[in-house]
Amino acid sequence: MLNDDQITKAAADIHAAETHRRQRRALTLEHPDMSIDDAYAVQARWMEIKRAEGRELKGYKIGLTSRAMQTAMHIDEPDYGTLLDDMFFANGAELEAAAFTDPRIEVELAFVLKHRLAGANVTVADVMAATDYVAPALELIAARTCRVDPDNGYVRRIQDTIADNAASAGVLMAEQSFSPDSVDLRWCGALLYRNGVVEETGLAAGVLDHPANGIAWIARRFAPHGIALEPGQVLLSGSFTRPVPARPGDAFRADYGDLGTIDCRFK
Repeated sequence: MLNDDQITKAAADIHAAETHRRQRRALTLEHPDMSIDDAYAVQARWMEIKRAEGRELKGYKIGLTSRAMQTAMHIDEPDYGTLLDDMFFANGAELEAAAFTDPRIEVELAFVLKHRLAGANVTVADVMAATDYVAPALELIAARTCRVDPDNGYVRRIQDTIADNAASAGVLMAEQSFSPDSVDLRWCGALLYRNGVVEETGLAAGVLDHPANGIAWIARRFAPHGIALEPGQVLLSGSFTRPVPARPGDAFRADYGDLGTIDCRFK
């Protein structure tokens, strides 16, 4: 396990990588025995740094929800990251690509809560009952640690991703929203266009067979720590497409049909 000084240094290093817009080497190169719990401790310490700078907690994201991604990362459960207030961008935003390290776009659904969710036995039905509304969402991910080390080809591990706040960097949501029981969420689909070309398509059932399963998982994950999901929080349930790289000049549109659209552009 990492000691407290190592956790503090790792969090500070990732914070510096984001601040200076320069990726750093994977933490597991320096700490090959780093555990999942260590990784979450680094993430939590990094979020403490950000909140000390004035940021506010707005919710959480769930990642690695597809079976294919879990197999590739040699894990059997999702991961989570923290959403802060400065990570939210308006639909139609123009974003500076250089402000993010290795930016990519993923297609998601966002759940916004009206009731508190807590406990080790939270179910999909509980999530649906606690949800105020669901909205189409895009997650902007940006790896602060190198996915592949440029010097030795080392591929970062799940511990590196978790410590890196599950690579989360931004959220865009459609203005249009809907009640969670007004549609079959498993069959919510989207087309992701980059510069007018369809790059990805997917159905929300790709997220653990039902996107609310991701929300239930994080509530159960937090239960032993006495942490609840609170009313008003935004919860990204997990991507149902592969991430698409965002380059300067790229224009993205996510088309969810009758459920809404999201647009953004990178300069």
